[in-house]
Amino acid sequence: MNGIILVDKPQDWTSHDVVAKLRGALHERRIGHSGTLDPLATGLLVVFVGRATRAVEFAEADSKEYVAGLRLGVTTDTQDITGNILSVSNSAPAKNEVEAVIRSFKGEIEQIPPMYSAIKVKGRKLYELARRGESVERKPRRITISDIEIIGKANEDYLLRIKCSKGTYVRTICNDIGDILGCGACMSSLRRTRAGAFQVDDAHTVSDIVTAAENGKCEELMLPLDTLFSSFERLDADDNAAKRLKTGNIISVLSQDGRYRVYSPEGEFLLIGEVKGGKLKTIKSFFEV
Repeated sequence: MNGIILVDKPQDWTSHDVVAKLRGALHERRIGHSGTLDPLATGLLVVFVGRATRAVEFAEADSKEYVAGLRLGVTTDTQDITGNILSVSNSAPAKNEVEAVIRSFKGEIEQIPPMYSAIKVKGRKLYELARRGESVERKPRRITISDIEIIGKANEDYLLRIKCSKGTYVRTICNDIGDILGCGACMSSLRRTRAGAFQVDDAHTVSDIVTAAENGKCEELMLPLDTLFSSFERLDADDNAAKRLKTGNIISVLSQDGRYRVYSPEGEFLLIGEVKGGKLKTIKSFFEV
């Protein structure tokens, strides 16, 4: 069993919980995911099954899209509503003020990662230090917010749609918006709606996947692995070239320079390769050995 399953992660589950559940349901040890979601968050988790787990590294760099709840007037130690409250303010900035601050986050910016994160400093995870009441200096990281806007409200919380690069902490964006407004803020909810070319509208609940597995129909929910590389041109190898590629050889091709999805004469997805100067070299192979 090899392929990609798009999962709509439920709230209060960790990404690891989802993987553990699917390992049991699918009876497959080789399961992984890209783009960890915190327990508070819901939405799209891209899960890789079988030999497809070799492709996780290629999905990690994908841009993401979220819908986040912005709660003004409250700050917490985790920068979201699950943390301990640090301050409360009755200040209520006007919507146009909030919009102006939000727009200032669009583009390439620097972001200081939160203490409650899995980033390591001198070999120690920040969240482990934070749980002991420690705080250390963190270097700012360059991220890109390609779009951010208010799309509505949920009770008194603003709902933000955010399109961002890998490594962006949405709760830190919420916290920083509150800092600039002077009233403080935290993230009250988070839902991932897109990761690369994948949409949450195409995702399945954990219970639906388990039911499909029990009925022997789980493969019907899977996407082929090469879906992840749909932006690459297709290259079909003849039988001799396919055999040589499977043994790690570099072969000559007539294709232009660039990255390609490479297939056998039978249509089997073999690998991702790169062509330079008429030579095709394997970047990552995905055929069964």
